[in-house]
Amino acid sequence: MLREVWSGSVEILRAMGVTLKYLFKRPVTNQFPREAAVVYPRFRGRHVLKRHDNGLERCIGCSLCLAACPTNCILVVAGENTDEERYSPGERYAEIYEINLLRCIFCGYCAEACPTEAIVLEHDFALSVYDRWDAIITREQLLEPHRPEYIVLRDDQQWQDSNTKWQTSVFRPQAPAE
Repeated sequence: MLREVWSGSVEILRAMGVTLKYLFKRPVTNQFPREAAVVYPRFRGRHVLKRHDNGLERCIGCSLCLAACPTNCILVVAGENTDEERYSPGERYAEIYEINLLRCIFCGYCAEACPTEAIVLEHDFALSVYDRWDAIITREQLLEPHRPEYIVLRDDQQWQDSNTKWQTSVFRPQAPAE
């Protein structure tokens, strides 16, 4: 009984020590709208539909992204391209392309399944809306150029250089013994 009280008291003092250690340090707070947020290059955020250099949409309306999505948050309705109205280089294009961001889990399966690399997940994470119907983004919204200035990609070159030095020093090939 006395041993349990003593070990419990020691654990409480250790936890209080951690609290006191950080109590007098300056807090690390990002003032989001005014200061740019730093994200990793592989961060998956808002969906964007890409275009070719000539302005045509990359999406050909094949619905492979819809088939790969585990939450069924994507709606694709294919339309036929004509000579008068050409939206993509193929025979078809996505006449309706919608993504319900309330259902999306940002897994990136849609981007992996796309054969033309039309849908990508960019780095934007500010996706809050006031109305749930505004969380359904349409083809026109997805095709807009999207470069928010409040996002900065993290540069891990310093970490990569130090990691490379460690790998080369540890895994240096040995010369064969003669």
